[in-house]
Amino acid sequence: MKKVSLALFALLALSACKDEVGTQGWCDNMTEKPKSEWNAQDALDYAKHCVLQDAIGSTEWCSDLEDKPKGDWSANEATSYAKHCVF
Repeated sequence: MKKVSLALFALLALSACKDEVGTQGWCDNMTEKPKSEWNAQDALDYAKHCVLQDAIGSTEWCSDLEDKPKGDWSANEATSYAKHCVF
């Protein structure tokens, strides 16, 4: 039981170090990563967050979201706003 708990803790600790998809850090890492190592979802996320829109947490993204009525925010937008623009 201790080994399972330790393995679970290690997995959680390592996953916490990963950049959130769509953040500026994630966009920078994807730019440096060879395109041959991308999967289809990586390419879609990169195009959506780094090319077509501002990166999540950027100053432009925060100001665009502030202009949007809060009733129209998705749960993900509200969470990302609190995480990157408020704190």
